Amino acid sequence: MSKQPIGGPPMAGGMRIPLSRAMRAGDFVFCSGWMSLDEHGQIVGRTIEEQTRKVIEDLRDVLAEAGCTLQDVVKVMAWLADPRDFGGFNRAYAEYFPTDPPARSAVGTMLIFDAKLELEMIAYKPQ
Repeated sequence: MSKQPIGGPPMAGGMRIPLSRAMRAGDFVFCSGWMSLDEHGQIVGRTIEEQTRKVIEDLRDVLAEAGCTLQDVVKVMAWLADPRDFGGFNRAYAEYFPTDPPARSAVGTMLIFDAKLELEMIAYKPQ
């Protein structure tokens, strides 16, 4: 099985971040963890709902580069900086996965940047 990087390396603060936005391995697409950051590495959105929407929309765009949609997502991993944001996160998340949502894990943890969450997705789409 071959692997194929999806998209160019992300940039933050003018620096190239040493990771692939996503990697296709066979019929699976593994998206790197994403936070609500703009192209300058600045946080976008003040609330958990705003940040959740930004991250999911960014991941949706990366998945599109791999020929996938959010309907192809089979697993999501979520890291929340404040577990008390879980309700707001769920409300915004449900807007994108209203039926048959993917399997998901969520934990509370300290994040590298001052973001409210980080999301990672795995999609399945036979080539």
